[in-house]
Amino acid sequence: MDKLEKKICDIIDSKQDEIIAFGRDIWHHAELGYREFRTAGKFVEALKALGIETVEGLAITGAKGYLKGKDFKGTTVALMGEYDALPISNHPDANPETGASHCCGHNAQITGVMGAAFALSDPEIKEALDGNIVFFGVPAEEFVETELKSKMIDEGKIGYGGGKCELIRIGALDDIDIVIGHHTSPAVELALSNGTNNGFVNKIITFTGKAAHAAGAPQNGVDAYNAAALAKNAVDIQRESFRDGDTVRIHGFTVKGGMATNVIADTVVLEYYVRANNVPAVIDASKKFDRAMRAGAVATGAGLSIKTFAGYLPSIPAKDTTAVVEALNDANESVGNKFKISGVGEIKHGTGSTDYGDVSNLWPTIQFGTGGYKGVLHNPDVMPTDEYLAYVMTAKVFALAGYKMLKNGGSYAKAVMDSFKATMTKEEYIAYMDSMMATETIPMNQLPCLDDMKK
Repeated sequence: MDKLEKKICDIIDSKQDEIIAFGRDIWHHAELGYREFRTAGKFVEALKALGIETVEGLAITGAKGYLKGKDFKGTTVALMGEYDALPISNHPDANPETGASHCCGHNAQITGVMGAAFALSDPEIKEALDGNIVFFGVPAEEFVETELKSKMIDEGKIGYGGGKCELIRIGALDDIDIVIGHHTSPAVELALSNGTNNGFVNKIITFTGKAAHAAGAPQNGVDAYNAAALAKNAVDIQRESFRDGDTVRIHGFTVKGGMATNVIADTVVLEYYVRANNVPAVIDASKKFDRAMRAGAVATGAGLSIKTFAGYLPSIPAKDTTAVVEALNDANESVGNKFKISGVGEIKHGTGSTDYGDVSNLWPTIQFGTGGYKGVLHNPDVMPTDEYLAYVMTAKVFALAGYKMLKNGGSYAKAVMDSFKATMTKEEYIAYMDSMMATETIPMNQLPCLDDMKK
């Protein structure tokens, strides 16, 4: 570590009580996507207290804090942290007002970004930056509550369901050159998370039938439940047509499944994700999924609506991760190398999805992970166990990585940008996303009832 890197660690350690208190506060006040008003307010308040200029209301709750170095026309590095939680209301620490809990660990992300601001805003450190830092709080990474997001899209409040996707759409990342992101992982202590992930599209499917007495006169009805059951089986039959290398995953649940056992279901609603590790495979699987849904409707005479939402793109790993790897090592050195660092030199594939994938297709994006939690993510058993590792070490890595990118004329940042090639332009990205926003309908086609024909 150089003198200023040591100073960064010392400043963050001196503020550890405040950083941990911030992380704990967000943990106990979890909020869901596009409604993280309290979280965003706390983040902005902390930045303003450090004299950092902020822009608020981006994609409803997103916020950017600008720290301009000595070369304010130079490279801009975004330290990005997510706000939102999950609707897991049976967690012991779930927010009773929102039913949300941070079983995703996003409270550690935004805490780490806030904590990094303590160090990077120090006058001596700020003066050493040959470029700019943006402390970026972002909404709605978890693609849940699709019905609500659909309503917000219809009302023109947002264009896409994912927070970073929406920030790209509105141009809030146009002044960013490099993005550094974070994930919580109970399975690691410190880690480079420079792997690949699946992309996906989201589906809301509504089968419309006609109610009738399920025992006395089922012939008078059209069973939406049977239509959905047949469609689900048709999806299973498609699976052998997917290439193994595309890591296709199709999964969903029944949102609404009828009213009573002895009533033919007149409405059944399903929600599904269709995932794969490349865009052509996502499109292919999406088309096969849709035809399976049509098969269920046509075979039973039920009506059908398939509402497709643009989800997230597959992630693209960064080619040059030097700054973040060094930041992990220096942060660990500051505590006597007590933590294990993993993931360096590895590019693993995960079949989940994140809207960091969208960012990584347009801007060089490097992610790291920290532990300090127990349990399995997205489950009600997730709990912080080491708040220093979860929050303070996250802040150190964010701050050190930002500093390293921009010190010495920004040589590390230039190397990252020189090694990166976007897979598409912003305009091509928006065109693709818009192409995946569609609604298809098939009217109900009930055959004449024989009982009525006799009359």
